[in-house]
Amino acid sequence: MKQNAVGWFDIYVNDMQRATTFYQSIFLCELESMGDPTDSSALMMSFPTDMGIYGAGGALVKREGADPGGGGTVVYFGVQDCALEQSRVEKAGGKVVNPKMSIGEYGFVSLCVDTEGNVFGLSSLV
Repeated sequence: MKQNAVGWFDIYVNDMQRATTFYQSIFLCELESMGDPTDSSALMMSFPTDMGIYGAGGALVKREGADPGGGGTVVYFGVQDCALEQSRVEKAGGKVVNPKMSIGEYGFVSLCVDTEGNVFGLSSLV
């Protein structure tokens, strides 16, 4: 059976309220509290997700021993025009690392850093 490589993502945070406010400000959405059935001490706030359609869902996670940082994995959020969400990053307390740039026939991307130090991307076709 063929399937997409990514089925879910976690973005580790130190300050859940600050991180939740940041992502809600960028994407103009509400994150929802959710639990982890394997770790009752974990705090999780999930991004709006419809498991019946293309793409991966994910959540902000605060868990003992799991720290944020600019590691080697970058999650790209699919958006209509990455310049729009990029324009909200610095106002929300983050940084734009690489502003909107062409990736040829695959559209455009921006690279940013959130309030927790995580690198994330924005990806759009326009």
